[in-house]
Order: sequence, then C-alpha cells, then structure tokens
Amino acid sequence: MNIDTDKIEDLEFDGIDHKDYPDFCDAYIERGTYEGRELTEEEIEWLMENERDWFYDELTNHLF
Repeated sequence: MNIDTDKIEDLEFDGIDHKDYPDFCDAYIERGTYEGRELTEEEIEWLMENERDWFYDELTNHLF
C-alpha cells in the first residue's frame, strides 16, 4: 500500500489516555480523509503500523 501522508486530512483520534503520556499506546485513528474520501479501515491500520512516526506526530499535534 502506498499512501502519501501529506494528502491525509480531517484526522480524528480515539483511545487517548493522558495518564499514558508520552506513549499514548492505546490511541488510534478513528477516521480521516485521503484525497477527499474516507480512509478505509485497512488504510488506517496500515498507516498506524507502517507510518508510526507520522502517526505519533499527528497525534501529538492534535493534542498539543
């Protein structure tokens, strides 16, 4: 799967436990859009597994 993370928008996160800072190991992407369409569950799973640094950056930008 090849997803350009620069084209992902409108991310929503869930599973955020502030007591788990800075790991946020239970946090996950609830939904988002890619080039104007909803991300599929498979795409979201792929992003969280293969783009971990991007995911963490997006999560912390969302929180702070």
